[in-house]
Amino acid sequence: MVDFVVFLKNVLVVSLAMNIGLIWKISYNNEETLSSKWSSWGNLQQKLHFHAFGCNGDRREEEEAQISKNTQLLSTTSSASASAPAPPEIPDGGESVVINLDHGDPTMYESFWKQKGKEITVVTSGWQHISYFSDVKNVCWFLEPQLVSAIRRLHKVVGNAITEGRHIVVGTGSSQLYQAALYALSPPNAPQPMNVVSAAPFYSSYPLMTDYLKSGLHKWAGDANEFNKEEPYIELVTSPNNPDGFTKQAVVKGDKGILIHDLAYYWPQYTPIILPADYDIMLFTVSKSTGHAGTRIGWALVKDREVAKKMTTFIEINTIGVSKDSQIRAAKILQAVSDSCDHANQKEAAESFFDYSYKHMEERWKKLREAVNKTQLFSLPSFSMETCCFSGRTFGQLPAFAWLKCEGGEVGDCESFLRKHKIYTRGGKHFGASSEYTRISMLSRDSEFKLFTERLPAIVS
Repeated sequence: MVDFVVFLKNVLVVSLAMNIGLIWKISYNNEETLSSKWSSWGNLQQKLHFHAFGCNGDRREEEEAQISKNTQLLSTTSSASASAPAPPEIPDGGESVVINLDHGDPTMYESFWKQKGKEITVVTSGWQHISYFSDVKNVCWFLEPQLVSAIRRLHKVVGNAITEGRHIVVGTGSSQLYQAALYALSPPNAPQPMNVVSAAPFYSSYPLMTDYLKSGLHKWAGDANEFNKEEPYIELVTSPNNPDGFTKQAVVKGDKGILIHDLAYYWPQYTPIILPADYDIMLFTVSKSTGHAGTRIGWALVKDREVAKKMTTFIEINTIGVSKDSQIRAAKILQAVSDSCDHANQKEAAESFFDYSYKHMEERWKKLREAVNKTQLFSLPSFSMETCCFSGRTFGQLPAFAWLKCEGGEVGDCESFLRKHKIYTRGGKHFGASSEYTRISMLSRDSEFKLFTERLPAIVS
């Protein structure tokens, strides 16, 4: 009996050792798998874009091979890993690195917000923000009062929009607000869909967002410059314009139109603030005003109460409101921007957000123009000088995107031409314009933008 007990103990010990070894092996393999997945996560957004815009298989394969190889070389450490070692040096002078300037991911602003630390940190207790409701007396009943105060204060400080007598509607970015506005402005029982137009070059996502659901309420009707139907229409006015950066006004002369003004870039780091905007529907977003695209908060200033109610209904049906956590974070950020402006004139005060952003954009446009002037292949638009009522500076537009043209007629497709040199952009055809043009983001990280301005003059053919 004793021998049998000893035998069982030995079997258990051996079994335990084998299980521990097996667990260690599985854990080790999972770590490798997770590490591999994590390293490729940064490529997901780029892959999604090229699938969405129908690039061919060769382009996708090239992107997957090149970007996967070089993603970590252009990444900077996040605030959560500020103490991590610096990435390895870029090999062969950077010639093999894919530079993706297709999308307007505003990572340029990271360096400013890293300096703020706890000043903009938001701590949320587990019991907070449980309810759907924020202010049931408000037209937009899921809008947090803190965000209302921060929005009104910032517009007053900058002087770029009138908020008095306006209803504020919050959305998951200005894209949701755009769709909410289309819903609110399109008659539900009309014999045919409402025409939606915008002057070319127009924002590339307008056609897709307009027709995505094929609801029958509205339809994309193309370039506003060519619209001459005696039918009701909605005209989208983006000013400053994405992609070319110019100040825009409505162009359709008909008397059956309704206007939506997308003012995502009407901030003093991009354009002189001449007058406070005063339109029926004005769209703004934190992604381009402060750089916090991941927070996914936009807001609309709406004059008509019934339109604001219908926009709220759309968001209510679509997402049952907007994240309160994101709203509180956005409010904290907007308050910090206003505070930095109020303190800018005090001695030993930190640089204001808009001073920092303006200087950064000015320097980037200077570097880009210098790079373009070194080659005969490319050109950039010129902008007239105006005095900004907010800063007192006199300057031309400093758009978030560069509208680059391939000159000489030898290059028919500027996007494809730059892609051969491992520079990814978004071609003019997506904006209702000639393929001789391509849009380039000016908002990437410093390392990526520096590499771009060094590579561009070296392109010969």
